[in-house]
Amino acid sequence: MPVDRGPRRNRMIRISPIRLIDEEGEQVGIVETHEALAMAMERGLDLVEVSPDARPPVCKLLDFGRHKYEADRAARTKKKAATDNTPKEIRMRPNTAGHDLEVKMQHAKEFLEDGNRVRLTVRFRGAEMRRQDVGRETLRVATEMVKDHGKLDSAIPEMQGRMLSVSLSPLKK
Repeated sequence: MPVDRGPRRNRMIRISPIRLIDEEGEQVGIVETHEALAMAMERGLDLVEVSPDARPPVCKLLDFGRHKYEADRAARTKKKAATDNTPKEIRMRPNTAGHDLEVKMQHAKEFLEDGNRVRLTVRFRGAEMRRQDVGRETLRVATEMVKDHGKLDSAIPEMQGRMLSVSLSPLKK
């Protein structure tokens, strides 16, 4: 499969004539390719094929290196600005002790204050599956501890295999 090297530019443009757009975005008109290349050379710019499927193809005079740099920079800032919306997960067991639960809920409060969603999960092992009511009570106590920082997405905890979980969203300030 051929390597994509971006749009055709300068001597890679073989078709003639072309529709030319200058560096200010003004339409010059339909000109021969060699004339457009001469215009680009005298202005110190590149001739870049913008729309190869149009007839005649549309080409633009621009500094391709600068154009490519700005496009890469815009993509980097867009990627950096994208938020990770996967929830933070806090796991516990049905018999998690009071102080351990307080510490875990302190972490949950910090996550919620930072604007992250939080999933509280109770994991059952072995015979604990027979006492799901204990796990539900642990979840209820945990959600009571963080109610000032986040709201429940749904009041009913959902069971997925051996895990009982509930999601919290941060309160809008």
